[in-house]
Amino acid sequence: MKLPIDVPTIQALLPHRYPFLLVDRVVELEANKRVLAYKNVTANENFFNGHFPGRPVMPGVLVIEALAQAGGLLTQLSTGGESDGKLFYLVKVDGAKFSKMVVPGDRLDLEVILKRTIRNMALYQGIARVDGEQVACADILCAEVAAADA
Repeated sequence: MKLPIDVPTIQALLPHRYPFLLVDRVVELEANKRVLAYKNVTANENFFNGHFPGRPVMPGVLVIEALAQAGGLLTQLSTGGESDGKLFYLVKVDGAKFSKMVVPGDRLDLEVILKRTIRNMALYQGIARVDGEQVACADILCAEVAAADA
């Protein structure tokens, strides 16, 4: 697939939609190895209404979710985007660390490396950066299930 990958293509690969689609573009891809994507964080994000009024900060759990979605894109793009009616669910997060707040105006760079696959599961290492500085990281385990079983 030709890079960069835009939102309409991402929507064809992931089931997420507003307000929960947290990847805007894929800019680098090494099939079955690594992806670099990003999320433009704007003041219009719905979650800023309550997190926190007058001091908006992107919730850390959503930074981890953005990394998981980038991992799903790595898997989907590596298999040619053929999901065959399967969905990927986040089942485990290990070693999550948050080192800096993500605020409106930031571009959240999402680098995800596929560490290994085990049967219907994929283990990813994710690092989120803003302006080249790490803001969060985690190991993320996702499981693939048939949509009918979900």
